[in-house]
Amino acid sequence: MVWTLARLKAGYYAITAVATIAASGYFNYLFFFLHDRFGFGDRENLGVAAAYGAVYTAAAWPCSRFAERRGFHTSLAVGFVALVATMVAGGLATTTAMHLVVMVVYSVSLLFIWPALEALTTAHEAPARIPHMVGVYNCVWSGALALAYFAGGGLYDWLGAGAVFWLPAGLFAVALLLTVWVGRGAPRVVLPPPGPAAGPAHLEMHHVKAPVSPRVFLRLAWIANPLSYVAIYTLFAVMPGLATRLGLSPARVGLFCSVWLFGRMLAFAGLWHWSGWHYRFDWLITSYVFLTVSFVGMLLAPSLWLVVVAQIFFGVSCGLIYYSSLFYSMDIGDTKAEHGGFHEGAIGAGVFAGPAVGALSLYWFPLHPEASAVAVSGLLLMGFAALMGVWLRDRARRRRSL
Repeated sequence: MVWTLARLKAGYYAITAVATIAASGYFNYLFFFLHDRFGFGDRENLGVAAAYGAVYTAAAWPCSRFAERRGFHTSLAVGFVALVATMVAGGLATTTAMHLVVMVVYSVSLLFIWPALEALTTAHEAPARIPHMVGVYNCVWSGALALAYFAGGGLYDWLGAGAVFWLPAGLFAVALLLTVWVGRGAPRVVLPPPGPAAGPAHLEMHHVKAPVSPRVFLRLAWIANPLSYVAIYTLFAVMPGLATRLGLSPARVGLFCSVWLFGRMLAFAGLWHWSGWHYRFDWLITSYVFLTVSFVGMLLAPSLWLVVVAQIFFGVSCGLIYYSSLFYSMDIGDTKAEHGGFHEGAIGAGVFAGPAVGALSLYWFPLHPEASAVAVSGLLLMGFAALMGVWLRDRARRRRSL
């Protein structure tokens, strides 16, 4: 077999898809497992999500450093071996404490995977090709995640709670085999000659006439993206409670509550091919407003059809905010594994903050089930104020300098 760079990247995308499906099958339906097996409510599930985010944030930098120093393929192999073992342990665990330990080890193991894959998908590419490769990567993982959540509820109902562990264990094993296969082929790849260097994409700012520096957009995206994960993981954690309120089985949750994931995937595909949103603050801040309003709508809507409509706006908004973080990082910063670790760590901070605020609000106001939605919405409003403050302050500073 002749190994080309295109074949190698296809292998990395295949690993990404399989790993994403496995990770979603475990963690996103873990909340249903804990609800059904141990009687966890919204407060307890939010606490689990917050613990996951805290561990994920702490482990992001050292795990990405390991990938940078020991090699990306080595990092992938270590991560997948650990994930297979962790899922097997989860399938055999019988107590709440055991499952919490499994979740902690899982969160650390996962960080040997994502920064390495983010770096490998853009390695050896000409600068002009990197935006294309990032666009493909976004569509691959978001499409796999949407498919996994869509089908996961039906598999949970059909195969039972054990599917949360044994199916991901098998898929992580497949990803490990793919990693070994691709790792053997990588040294035999014939690399194309380097293409001409591309000029910085932030020259687009001259056409947009943005009144701030390019790095302000990077700073804005790095604020907005973790805040979007505040909403996302709060939503995942309270989904069993939302399903109970709306009378949905796990299978129907997968059917009706995966709409926003498919919406995000379609947003990625559109933003990949259309650059009109680059360096446009009005697009970013409008998306953030829609994110906040649709989040509240999903949690407090009295009917299923309103939840579905809110998901459309939520998914598209999440897509633009996430893509902004990646695009501005790529355009202004770098795309190596250490940067991937910072990106994942920022996401982990959002995963921690939202569920933590939601859990504390339910602890303080146990008789008000809507307290978590109100508290997390307040956190999102504080994020809106921070975004506006950064934008207005830098714009005023730039005007004074001119």
